[in-house]
Amino acid sequence: MGAAMRRIQAGSALSAFGLGFTVPYLYVYVAQVRELGATTAGVVLAAFAMAALVVLPFSGRAIDRRGPVPVLLVAALLASAGALGLGLAADVGSAVASAAVLGAGTAVMQPALATMIVWCSAPAQRTRSFAMQFFLQNLGLGVGGLIGGQLVDESRPGSFVLLFSIEAAMFLVLAAIVLTVRMPGSPALQDTRPGSAQPGGVRALLGHKAMVQLCVLGFVLFFACYGQFESGLAAYGTEAAGIAPSTLGIALAANTAVIVAAQFLVLKFVERRRRSRVIAAVGLIWTVAWLCAGYAGLGHGSQAMATAAFVSTYALFGLGEALLAPTVAPLVADLAPESMVGTYNSAFALVKQLALAVGPAVGGPMGATLHGPYIVTFVLFSLGISVLAVRLGKRLTPVQNQPSLAARPSKIVARHEPRRADVAA
Repeated sequence: MGAAMRRIQAGSALSAFGLGFTVPYLYVYVAQVRELGATTAGVVLAAFAMAALVVLPFSGRAIDRRGPVPVLLVAALLASAGALGLGLAADVGSAVASAAVLGAGTAVMQPALATMIVWCSAPAQRTRSFAMQFFLQNLGLGVGGLIGGQLVDESRPGSFVLLFSIEAAMFLVLAAIVLTVRMPGSPALQDTRPGSAQPGGVRALLGHKAMVQLCVLGFVLFFACYGQFESGLAAYGTEAAGIAPSTLGIALAANTAVIVAAQFLVLKFVERRRRSRVIAAVGLIWTVAWLCAGYAGLGHGSQAMATAAFVSTYALFGLGEALLAPTVAPLVADLAPESMVGTYNSAFALVKQLALAVGPAVGGPMGATLHGPYIVTFVLFSLGISVLAVRLGKRLTPVQNQPSLAARPSKIVARHEPRRADVAA
């Protein structure tokens, strides 16, 4: 790993560390500590999510025109201002505005960081580079959440001001690190220059059938997993399986532990196999996860068995996530034309954000009241992941599907442009 890549990964981990400090406590902070009420807290969380949906459609073109570094600097400064504003917010207007600024900044960071990783790595290295980013981000979120939990005190608003100030500082550190990164450019991207984005980029993306299929698959992946973690699945666990709130924390810890433990163990497995088949395997693993959840809430075992099954659900989700991290993000990069890497990364980030917005809205009410249909629905969604992955595999070139087949990494460049058969007339 080169010096530029190490700095990018360090900055990514520190920004995740900052988010881990505050995101788990944002609702409690607005509703109880600032005494603005549950409704305002809901509006603040919605503003955080909606801001991402607003800015992501424009961020990709900005990355391709200006380069990822200046876009990431602006995003980090916005996120820092939003975090500090939330820490000082005393009324509804300032809280909502600060949450929107924070949401916009953090949303743009992801495609900008992903584009920097692509520019600083050869295609053969991307699997490990994105796996490392996912590992460090989860580690940062987990450690940040643990330390933040020890610092917060609902009776002392100042403790939350400290948390948001630390988060703001982490984003400034990210900006400082990015300023020191010399972007050498990958050998595969020598001809890529800021400002070289092709006109009609979104139209070209929508005409690239493999990318469209990957976006559909991505929506189902995020909807069936991340979109249920803290909404539908949590509601189902407490209502149907009788899981104590403290056990939800154990389940999330099991999810993170599996990701941390398995991430690099699965790399050799992923590198030697077709990406479409790896994603299809994730669908089957998550099918088993949802069946475990079904047993926890609908079975007739003891409470201990139900708890073990529910925790196993989150652990199996973690195994699937560890397989996806070195698979999906590099595939987005390999499908992208050289001058549209930022557009493709932003489009996929937008799909993820949409899934994270729709997932809780659908899964929350179902998980709380319609226990049987909830499990059946997401078992079918998980099986759908496998079907969509197999279909996607038919759209990919052999090297896109399995980069290890390339005699030289640079040959992947020839595969970047959408095939004529994949582009709509």
